[in-house]
Amino acid sequence: MKGVVFNLLEAVVRRDYGDDTWEALLEAANTDGAYSSLGNYPDEEMMKLVGAASSALKMPADDVVRWFGRNALPLLANKHPHFFAAHKSTRPFLLTLNDVIHSEVRKLYPGADVPVFSYDTSSSEVLLMHYKSPRKLCALAEGFIEATAAYYAEELSLDQPECMNRGDDKCVLRVSVKKARG
Repeated sequence: MKGVVFNLLEAVVRRDYGDDTWEALLEAANTDGAYSSLGNYPDEEMMKLVGAASSALKMPADDVVRWFGRNALPLLANKHPHFFAAHKSTRPFLLTLNDVIHSEVRKLYPGADVPVFSYDTSSSEVLLMHYKSPRKLCALAEGFIEATAAYYAEELSLDQPECMNRGDDKCVLRVSVKKARG
């Protein structure tokens, strides 16, 4: 996993829970926390940090990962606004993940191992996103999707009728968005 992901985790933990919590998570995960954004680190190291956060915050691991995605995406939007400015809503943004967003991620962070999505766009109301990754971090994708809808000020309906963590061969994220009232 690229160091930038660890950097984002550190930023949101320090912001929301303080420096002492981040240091405690590093200690519990038995890691030094020295992450270069371009460096590569074992997936297990992230999973140990997630496990430590789950214990410390008394949250299920998937909730920690989802929270991370929700809170990391705004940081990415601030750092890379051009990815978001090209779209007016969530659905077209999500449809660029493979060809634009992840392609650019690979340029910025050579060697990045990003998930690949396939889409069912047969309904104009519901986008089905098929996610398959050995990391099984569909909760991170959910958090990113939730934050994307918030970015575009849209109401989101998101569920996951199929999930690799429940034994399915892929995750299916069912996404429906509409402009928020107000």
